Amino acid sequence: MRFGATILDATGLRLNAQEKALFRAVKPFGFILFARNIETPDQVRALCAELREAAGHDAVITVDQEGGRVQRLRGPTWRDWAAPLDFVQVAGDNAAEAMYLRFRLIAQELHDVGIDSNCAPMVDVAGLQTHEFLSNRCYGTDAAQVAALGRAAADGMLAGGVLPVVKHMPGHGRATMDSHFDLPLVTASHDDLTRHDFAPFKVLNDLPMGMTAHLVYDAIDPRPATLSPVMMKVIRDEIGFVNLIMTDDISMQALVGGVEQISRDALAAGCDAILYCNAPLKDRALVADAAGEMTQMAQTRAERALAMRRAPDKIDISALNAKLASLLGEDLHG
Repeated sequence: MRFGATILDATGLRLNAQEKALFRAVKPFGFILFARNIETPDQVRALCAELREAAGHDAVITVDQEGGRVQRLRGPTWRDWAAPLDFVQVAGDNAAEAMYLRFRLIAQELHDVGIDSNCAPMVDVAGLQTHEFLSNRCYGTDAAQVAALGRAAADGMLAGGVLPVVKHMPGHGRATMDSHFDLPLVTASHDDLTRHDFAPFKVLNDLPMGMTAHLVYDAIDPRPATLSPVMMKVIRDEIGFVNLIMTDDISMQALVGGVEQISRDALAAGCDAILYCNAPLKDRALVADAAGEMTQMAQTRAERALAMRRAPDKIDISALNAKLASLLGEDLHG
């Protein structure tokens, strides 16, 4: 079957009849969960099953489980994690191994309730002026280190049966505005961006899925990257990312205009799937209709991403927890 070119969300803890009808009709490629969708492990498993049944296929279900402020599954049921930058700083020379263990344990919790993707690693390179909405979600200020830590995080998720979504392509670290509310403008040269911002994404260009950035790189194109064929060519050709590209949430205020036209423009630019969240059902239906079915190329990329799902490796959780605690020197996630 051809998937709908959308990744959508649900209103509450279970699907209502109208949502089930919409998802049956439009067959989204995937879904994303938020804190409002999460109460207990059994409830999340039931919701994931409903979403896949309504979509009519084994749809990918993703979430933002970075740690720190951006963590949808929380204590006391699930583990609370420090912000990534704080975690990396505490881990010091052990950061890569600690990051692998962190995301292997996160993957275990996600996979256990039916979630098989995570919108991480976030390999935006932090700088002195990175906006506070992003800064402590970053892994560091050195592009090579960020890439190495992103690889460790991705490997931990893949080993746990969870598909990583590398973000925000091709690099959000220079943004001095929050793209939830404004459109950031980056004035760095193409050469500087290639050496610094784009570099971690090039290292991780084999990951199954990537997410775009809603910001303008004015040395390359005046349009937001999500809507720019020029920037998509940079992502595909210069960075070499050949797998599925989803937009960041198109309801964010960085993108101006109707969501139907934004959807069409993002797909025309080269995105494979539209992420649309936190909207009334009628608007979700409009976006799904505007996006339509995936192109054959997008479908191929989607199927390739789904084929990278695997059963989690067997682990001794107690042993992993003990190892992580020894690397950190303290119980940072408690």
